[in-house]
Amino acid sequence: MSQYSKTTSLMRRGTDFLGTDYAILCGAMSWVSERTLVSAISNAGGFGVIACGAMTPELLDNEIAETKKLTAKPFGVNLITMHPQLFDLIEVCARHGVSHVVLAGGIPPKGSVDAIKAFGAKVIVFAPTLALAKKLLRGGGDALVIEGMEAGGHIGPVSTSVLAQEFLPELAEDHVVFVAGGIGRGQAIAGYLEMGAAGVQLGTRFACAAESIAHANFKKAFFRANARDAVSSVQVDARLPVIPVRALKNKGTEEFTAKQREVAAILDSGAIEMGEAQLQIEHYWAGALRRAVVDGDVENGSLMAGQSVGMLKEEEPVADIIAKLMTQSEAALARR
Repeated sequence: MSQYSKTTSLMRRGTDFLGTDYAILCGAMSWVSERTLVSAISNAGGFGVIACGAMTPELLDNEIAETKKLTAKPFGVNLITMHPQLFDLIEVCARHGVSHVVLAGGIPPKGSVDAIKAFGAKVIVFAPTLALAKKLLRGGGDALVIEGMEAGGHIGPVSTSVLAQEFLPELAEDHVVFVAGGIGRGQAIAGYLEMGAAGVQLGTRFACAAESIAHANFKKAFFRANARDAVSSVQVDARLPVIPVRALKNKGTEEFTAKQREVAAILDSGAIEMGEAQLQIEHYWAGALRRAVVDGDVENGSLMAGQSVGMLKEEEPVADIIAKLMTQSEAALARR
């Protein structure tokens, strides 16, 4: 690792926190961040994260067990805070002695952070505003991910560069903060590390790795895409708050607009509550993602991708991706 001495020095707090060689996390991507990719990233010195998504406790139990067969290195589990069986999923993580749990998708419900910390795991949280970040860190969060709108999947309204300038001067001295969203090259990693980040998170960069189980059609769509092809979904009804999702534009993005109208009408009729309406939206995304990632239906499925997708041109092994990112970062720091 001495060949990356400047980068690893700036990553020290992140690597100590994660127990890894490099403070490079893989963002949790449903159907993509499973045992094969997660273990490959951890084995290559990064930090893989299982995307639990809409999994049942039984499915998560099996996924963790299978991942542990493929790597002895640390990895995490990403749990969606609105999952109706969140506490059962936390119990599964406890049984397996998972070292890090990422809580995403909203404010963690009461007792969830304590339940995770009770079995000794570290809690990683997301926050779209500085005030909420401080609250979550005071409430037991051990590390924070700030993710800009350039990211793929569910996104907030502010760019990564602005979030980094706002959050890092306030938090980086006392807290472990990872930066995510639109990162595709090591030069950007070097910049955020110099600003005080303890490490970074990338999703899109790993989605088309050789070890990714994503369908060949899915990967080809990424290789053909430009940054401007990764667009944010539109909310059609203010009464149904839907977190925007960034994906490659196709028929599936148009179908989501129709799905929102359908769910909003059911909500208006009083047949379902708001929580159920939002869950229906999440289930739609889970199904649409599966069609693209697993079945290869890149016309009707969801091609969730960040704007860094334009930098992807070929399938590469995870170890090569991480080595390339570290080499680029080290070269950038050496030029300072």
